[in-house]
Amino acid sequence: MRYLVRARVKPGRQQDLLHAIENTTLGQGSVAEGEYLRNMSEARLCDDSVRWVEICYCPTALQEERPYWEEYFDLTKVQDAHDRRKCRDENGSEPWACDGCDCTAKLERKLQMSGEAFLDSLRAIGQCNKHG
Repeated sequence: MRYLVRARVKPGRQQDLLHAIENTTLGQGSVAEGEYLRNMSEARLCDDSVRWVEICYCPTALQEERPYWEEYFDLTKVQDAHDRRKCRDENGSEPWACDGCDCTAKLERKLQMSGEAFLDSLRAIGQCNKHG
């Protein structure tokens, strides 16, 4: 299933998050290890929340990923990004279909047009902290 995730970086965790992304250690040890880096590369900063679309095969949304995300983020909202009845993985017609599915392409395009690239803003904060 695909989820639209909204979160806020925990106070004081921006630099640690940036370090984990740049050193590719974000999500290390998780079965979804590389997905975390993909999520952050596509995440958008909209107002005061970070938003991304995440693929998750857990019976409960982000069941396995939640501890990894919560190290850096307060997850404010996790909602279905696609109608569950139409999800081929969810309805059993095609296991693991979410990986190559374009069911959220419209949402992802809309998200890319909103706010600013989260990684750019995170790097800008990092630069301010180095020089400030």
